Amino acid sequence: MKKSALTKPYILWLIAAFCCLLWGSAFPAIRFGYNALGIESGDTFSIILFAGIRFFGAGVLTLIIFSFIGKKALIPKKRDIPKIVVLSVFQTILQYLFFYLGLAFTSGSRASVVNSTSVFFALLIAALLFKQEKLTASKIIGCLLGFAGVILVSLDAFKSGGSLLGEGFILLSSVSYAFSSVFMKKYSVDADPAMLSGCQFMLGGAVMIAVGLLAGGRIDNFVGTGVGITVYLMLVSALAYSLWSILIKYNDVSRVAVCGFLTPVFGFVLSLIFDSGSAVSGLLAVPALVLAVIGIIVVNKNSN
Repeated sequence: MKKSALTKPYILWLIAAFCCLLWGSAFPAIRFGYNALGIESGDTFSIILFAGIRFFGAGVLTLIIFSFIGKKALIPKKRDIPKIVVLSVFQTILQYLFFYLGLAFTSGSRASVVNSTSVFFALLIAALLFKQEKLTASKIIGCLLGFAGVILVSLDAFKSGGSLLGEGFILLSSVSYAFSSVFMKKYSVDADPAMLSGCQFMLGGAVMIAVGLLAGGRIDNFVGTGVGITVYLMLVSALAYSLWSILIKYNDVSRVAVCGFLTPVFGFVLSLIFDSGSAVSGLLAVPALVLAVIGIIVVNKNSN
């Protein structure tokens, strides 16, 4: 492996932490976007339209960034089309359909904890369904800790006026993301992962835009703050993915992956600070977050 400053631990953690900060900031940013764009929690197709605009733009930015880094245009080949379609269904359409709908019914702090289960679902799916890795005792313990956190945050939702629908949608989003991660690992053996990701973002975003518009979704206040938040969310997906992939290029995947436990931490904290709807999360959300983070650390630390 080519030596680089990016292999130094403190640089690795600083850049990884920045990526996790970006991903974590999406939780309150999306809820802010609903308010700025005048989208009501029950306006399903306007929510889908909002998500579609974000991810189509994120796909364009991802392809531009990686084309610039690789000094060549990322253009899919004919054999890549089926892979892009499958990835767009799981990584963008289903994942973010459930994610955006879930955030309309729950707080960002709760969502950040429940969303962390994607790590455990990915492990279980890769080991049990696709046989991509072994399911060890330590990994099972990590999964159990993470799911214990989900149970706690769900109990908290009932106690503080939360919505089972909200947490349920976020959980389904995590399952969909887990499947997309396994498919990406499989498909990237003979295709550029950046190209696959950028194209599937664009395809998934285009489908969501079409569905949202055809079903009557509208964004009447797409000006000012609403536009700013949407562009920010596009950059979150494109920039964080780009930096994370660069770290993986110069480091072992396990060294980078373990840093991912910071995402639910940032999502939880930023939601409590900036999202007034998270103020009612209650005390159970704190130990729930701790369990989720410990579970992620245990799983990643023992992954090869």
